[in-house]
Amino acid sequence: MIEFIAAFSRWSQLTANLILFGSCVFLALVARPQVRSGGAWAIRLEKVFPWLAGLILLGLVGILATTTGDATGVIANTWRPAAWSELVQQTRVGLMWTAWASLAFMLFCVMLYLRRIDRRRWHFVLGAVAASLPLIAGSLLSHSGAEEISFESIAPYALHILMAGLWFGALPAFLLIVHDLRRESDKALLQFNAYALKKFSVMALPAMVLLIVTGVMVADRMVDNLYHTLVSSLYGWLLNFKLAVLAIILLIAYRVRYHGLPSLSQIEEPLQVAKGTSYLRKWVGIEFVLAMLLVLLATLLANTLPAKHAIVENWPYPFRFVIDAMWDEPNVQDRFWSGLTLFLFAPVLIWLGLKVQWRRLKTLLLSGTLAAIAVAIALPPLTIEAFPETFRKTPVPFDAISISNGSSLFAEHCASCHGAQGKGNGILAEKLTTDPTDLLTEPHTVRHTVGNFFHWISEGVPETDMPGFAAVLTEESRWDIVNYMHALSRGFDARLLGTMIMPEMPAVGAPVFSYFAHDGSSGSLKDFRQKKNIVVILFSWPQSQQRLNQLKESYEDLALNYNTEILAVPIRALDTQELAEITQNVPFPVVTEGWQEIRNSYLLYRRNRTVPDLLGKGMTPGHIEYLIDRFGYLRARWVAQFDGFGWLNVAMLTQQITQLNQEGEIMPPPGDHVH
Repeated sequence: MIEFIAAFSRWSQLTANLILFGSCVFLALVARPQVRSGGAWAIRLEKVFPWLAGLILLGLVGILATTTGDATGVIANTWRPAAWSELVQQTRVGLMWTAWASLAFMLFCVMLYLRRIDRRRWHFVLGAVAASLPLIAGSLLSHSGAEEISFESIAPYALHILMAGLWFGALPAFLLIVHDLRRESDKALLQFNAYALKKFSVMALPAMVLLIVTGVMVADRMVDNLYHTLVSSLYGWLLNFKLAVLAIILLIAYRVRYHGLPSLSQIEEPLQVAKGTSYLRKWVGIEFVLAMLLVLLATLLANTLPAKHAIVENWPYPFRFVIDAMWDEPNVQDRFWSGLTLFLFAPVLIWLGLKVQWRRLKTLLLSGTLAAIAVAIALPPLTIEAFPETFRKTPVPFDAISISNGSSLFAEHCASCHGAQGKGNGILAEKLTTDPTDLLTEPHTVRHTVGNFFHWISEGVPETDMPGFAAVLTEESRWDIVNYMHALSRGFDARLLGTMIMPEMPAVGAPVFSYFAHDGSSGSLKDFRQKKNIVVILFSWPQSQQRLNQLKESYEDLALNYNTEILAVPIRALDTQELAEITQNVPFPVVTEGWQEIRNSYLLYRRNRTVPDLLGKGMTPGHIEYLIDRFGYLRARWVAQFDGFGWLNVAMLTQQITQLNQEGEIMPPPGDHVH
């Protein structure tokens, strides 16, 4: 019941506001003496203006009441004005509602004022401006204003609403004019009414174009380019239904513009005018009903969890589209472009059918069959198998703890087949009926989602020797293995890194970790984002003593002049005496808790282009340094064993840091979860 009241309140106030705005703009465009004296349709339209403004205020009261009940979690507060007052006075939403209601009350006063004067063009302009303000204010309480209040976030939505008002809001005037045409005998008024309808057509076309453009911008923000949410979430299905209704409306608008309106210019032929009037009344009436439905869908969308935030727990289809991963496969591009070309002939076939006057059924069947064949050719090559878990988001962050746990679990349950490094060369590999998958060097993480990997780890892979581990491992442990597999793949990709950064090209996100250090300091890698660059050192003792002493001498300069912090992470456990020797007069933190997780994670990023290190368990270099920029990306790496003198020349290190300091934010910081 409460949900119905909330939806009806939002729909009714928005519909009334759109009609007021669109009608005032339309009247301002066609303002002539006929509107002020003798334009019966205009008189009837203006009579409802104060009622529409009152309906907006009533709808806003309903919105406040239902919002109060929802925000407080107490349904009874929906009916308690005292609770409404608390919400208005104590919350940001209440403050914004107050501004919205104030603008709506101002609109009500303007409408009452217009009813008491001899109206001219500028009065209608005033009414349009007054009606636009509550529409814009409403966008602040929509999804567009939920995350941030800025011009970039509000402008597309506000412009979208205003363009909807220009088109939908003027439809009642259009219908009233058409109704008057049936009974009007005065030729001058007939000509004026025909002129007004053509003005509407001229106004509606650019409004509809802008409505579609801004709609795409708003939808892109709410969907965030994740096509799967369009067919698996409530928001997506509402959006699809809205687009289908809009497509029908556009088709009707086309028929009205090019088949109905031309007949009204034949004033000297009453029969043609009557026929055209009947045609317009029928189709514009249908368009108005569909437009009301469209506004309802828009209202529901504005109060539904956006698709980009929707959690797809169970993907309902056995396939999904993966364009990036499949595009370079054999024959894929040829089939796609062939199918697309064939699909483009479908509307040509419709045009041809209209041109030579085929029967509608024949035209639809031929064009529909052609389109279906085109889709059958173009899309299957871009599909890949999917599972219920395919689009499930991992609940476990992609951090050093999870990666380290995953490495232990992988070694225990997976390495015997897939190999210690996931290369597919485990000790049991030759005894299996199918070759184990190479998880290290093959780009599986591009083609498959984390949900796919989770499904295979849980249920096994059919027609292979891969068993399922759902009964053996907890859900969290299986997600840890997924994170470890992604770290394996990313670590192999990181072999392209060297001692010199690639300017303006952040690509490898550094695994996040938490730590405690010998000097009592603690924190997380994310604490340094937007603030400092980090040099993470995996060191051995006493082999790294010379390098640590060198960094001790350079630390103050790096910290003060290059905005860079150093974190030293031991590769093995240190006893008390060793730790005392290392930390004596060392100014930078030496990690004493969390070092194992950091080591296990960052050793996966040890390889370079000349030393792929794919055999056995892999090497453990004695000293590695990683340069992480202030946005969280791994930008350069020096492996003393592989890269020679390298950063022993501190000037070379500071040169790289200087380049990083000159860069702005190129990409958002890496996400907390893999996808």
